[in-house]
Amino acid sequence: MNQRVYLASPHMSEEGYEQKYIQEAFDTNWIAPLGNNVTMFEKEVCDLVRSKEGITLSSGTAAIHLALKLAGVQEGDLVFCQSLTFVASVNPILYEKAIPIMIDSEEDTWNISVDALEEAFIKYEKMGQKPKAVVIVHIYGICAKVKQIKQLCEKYQVVLIEDAAESLGSTIDGQYTGTFGDYGIYSFNGNKIITTSSGGMLLCNGKNAKEDAQKARFWATQAREKERYYEHKEIGYNYRMSNITAGIGRGQLKVLHQRIEKKRQIYKRYQEGFQDIKDISMMPFDVGNTYQNCWLTTIVLNKDSKVTSNQIIDALEKENIESRPVWKPMHLQPLFKDCDYIDQNSVSQTLFEYGVCLPSDTKMTNEIQNRVIEIVKGLWKHV
Repeated sequence: MNQRVYLASPHMSEEGYEQKYIQEAFDTNWIAPLGNNVTMFEKEVCDLVRSKEGITLSSGTAAIHLALKLAGVQEGDLVFCQSLTFVASVNPILYEKAIPIMIDSEEDTWNISVDALEEAFIKYEKMGQKPKAVVIVHIYGICAKVKQIKQLCEKYQVVLIEDAAESLGSTIDGQYTGTFGDYGIYSFNGNKIITTSSGGMLLCNGKNAKEDAQKARFWATQAREKERYYEHKEIGYNYRMSNITAGIGRGQLKVLHQRIEKKRQIYKRYQEGFQDIKDISMMPFDVGNTYQNCWLTTIVLNKDSKVTSNQIIDALEKENIESRPVWKPMHLQPLFKDCDYIDQNSVSQTLFEYGVCLPSDTKMTNEIQNRVIEIVKGLWKHV
């Protein structure tokens, strides 16, 4: 059987940067959480994206959780969130026993609909309620209309949390995603554009960024008070990133822009390969004055296409090539069946039903990508 082709997998630097920083951790015996790699990785990411503060954590999910706590989200509070996303964007809302309100996407960015978000604000204002926070996502590296969303949040005096787990390196008017909101989230999971094997980062850019970062670090290290003995007055979490994994991150950060360029090349190669198939539309690309990292390249089939998304996925799987549907929206998940949903022409559901994420691995050769393209195109020859 052909060697497995993955959707996106870890890609260590050819220069061996990661090994250098890992070895430094071994040489200094800083293996456990904290150490020079943690300190420097936080600084290097913040310097790159021009964030006030950054805290490395065990996952992007942990970062969202701490952002919600910093926003003051508690039991019974409302949180407006994007329906078209991975469940990790929404699960932390349940950790705090708050109530997610799902918002549909818009066609031109696939991200949270500004109109539907405003509709949600108006709807709940009439009921004498407003959310404690809004969680938006830059899905697949595509930039949401965060400037307009931020204006809405400022109007209603609501905290904005950016889930930029998939969009590290994407920019809007030259500003990095994850730095527009009060809090931003990055993920360094194994499938992301750069990885620490697992891990994430919380960015703090609100008025009290320094104090927020200190509080987040406190919670992330089991909320241990500054006493000689172990004293705890609040619930804490084991959320810190280790010095070893931070070393991997430091090495990966050096090749971030190379990985982005490769991802964009993959997108353009698919675009060229499918240009004659009218049933296929590419995902949005560089909408407005944006630059996106193209973390995954995704196609959408016309509703009357003779080939289905499942047929594409099955055909690729037969050749040991991984592909997946677009995220199943949260409002369609059994876990969130009782949550309110603000619809905008069922965009998120349509993308789920007709969308396919194609292999976007930065180690993928042109020959392998050509094989993916030919397998997909070949389906139209038999219908």
